[in-house]
Amino acid sequence: MGFSMKKTDELVKIVAAGGGLVVEAGRRTTDDLIKIAAAAKHSGATVVFRNMAVRKTDALIRIATAGKGKVIFEA
Repeated sequence: MGFSMKKTDELVKIVAAGGGLVVEAGRRTTDDLIKIAAAAKHSGATVVFRNMAVRKTDALIRIATAGKGKVIFEA
C-alpha cells in the first residue's frame, strides 16, 4: 500500500513535520507534488518521487524549484 492511499494534504503534513517519504507519483497532479516538495523545503525532509519519467520537463522543473534540493526524481 505505501503512501499511495494517503491524501496529498496528509502527505504534506507528514513532510512538514520532518518525515521523509518515497511517493509513487503517477496518480498525483503536478500541483500536488509541488505542495509536497514545498513542505520538504521548509522542513528539511527529503522526498523521493517515483515514476517521474513520463512528466514533462517543465513540470519537473516546477517541482524541483518548489523543493529546493529536497526532492529526488526516479524514473
